[in-house]
Amino acid sequence: MIFPTAENLKRKRNELGFTQNELAKMTGVSQPLIARIEANDVDPRLSTVKKIYDAFQKAENKDLLAKNIMHTDVVYISPDKTINDAVNIMEKHGYSQVPVLEDWSCVGSVSEDMILKVMTDNKINAVPDMRIRDVMMSPLPVISPETFINAVFNMFEQFSAVLIMDNGKYTGMITKHDLMKLLHS
Repeated sequence: MIFPTAENLKRKRNELGFTQNELAKMTGVSQPLIARIEANDVDPRLSTVKKIYDAFQKAENKDLLAKNIMHTDVVYISPDKTINDAVNIMEKHGYSQVPVLEDWSCVGSVSEDMILKVMTDNKINAVPDMRIRDVMMSPLPVISPETFINAVFNMFEQFSAVLIMDNGKYTGMITKHDLMKLLHS
């Protein structure tokens, strides 16, 4: 990991057109502290540097938050349902994966790839009646609507979708397809 220098922080602030005072207000730190950091007079806490970088990222990617690209119809399946039920849900809604919810908690996930693996490992005629709880994968990550898209991209290295939770309720989902639509915007 490369840590920013005082010069990098100052350069980035100037590129974005912020005054030290504006950056201080955005980050919740004092303007004199911003000045001292940029002058390399103080070694800032990691949490302070993170606040500064978060402010920079927010300024660069104003529209690139999870809430701006998520789809709001959260289609899910219960762990007591069957693979046949999951296939029907995915076909009906055009999804390649669905979260598994139990008592409104994400306890797993089901994907086309996972179902194909189950089909490969078992007798085909037994697969449709298999219970989701017996074959489901790890739960999907849950993020806030204010999460930056860069963080979402990193999650897709391990997961095929992410759930959005706001005020204790699942309000949306982001899939690879949703991320690819960014190319057209």
